[in-house]
Amino acid sequence: MAAGWRFPSDWALPEVDAVCAALLRGGRAEVALAGLGRARAAAGAGLAETLNDLAALHAVLAEPDAVDGFVAPDPDATPARLLRLTALAWADVATDQIAHTEVTDPLTGLPTAAYLRTRLGEVYRQAERDERAAAEEHLLLVVSMDFSGVAGWSRLTGMILVADAIRAVFDGGESVASLGPSTAAALVPRDGRIASRGVLLRRELNERLSVDAQLRDIEPARISIVRLPPSHHGACELLGKHSRS
Repeated sequence: MAAGWRFPSDWALPEVDAVCAALLRGGRAEVALAGLGRARAAAGAGLAETLNDLAALHAVLAEPDAVDGFVAPDPDATPARLLRLTALAWADVATDQIAHTEVTDPLTGLPTAAYLRTRLGEVYRQAERDERAAAEEHLLLVVSMDFSGVAGWSRLTGMILVADAIRAVFDGGESVASLGPSTAAALVPRDGRIASRGVLLRRELNERLSVDAQLRDIEPARISIVRLPPSHHGACELLGKHSRS
């Protein structure tokens, strides 16, 4: 294990004991290796690292007389059958983790751009069913900040305050999201109130940003009202464009 596992604290796993026990008995270790693959994925180890663990084990078994037990792990020398079953077990856990990942930006608490793309897909499907353009019912409000003159924690604080202001203004079921490190957006109904809510949002932003000595003198927020394009694909490209603005 010392030849393959980078962190000794990872060794104390029941799955490691199960693999060792299976090998010492001289029996088949497939089930135990699959369990090890799942355990490594659950612990956050990448696939390459997991397969290197397996290669180290195989190298030790192939060279039992190696000096001090140290060998050079080579995944290419490991039997393909063992690589395959370990990789599949690792992938089962890794893909499950991806499927259940929370679509929330950890800094701001806002949903991510991925969520907004999904929400836009629903809007476009509804519009298609109703035989109308998505832009007839919804608009995209984009808030872009310029934090280039701010250093350290104040940059992070700035986006937290922006997120708080957006949630305060759009608190009636609108879809809001973080698009990037200095950009957020809201998908809002086209109900004639968007201009007044834009003014309110600017006021809320000014009040919050003024409490920080480094943030009170930055460039004012750019608040844009953006018309939705004809297609969902175009809307996703639009989000990508604004995420880099």
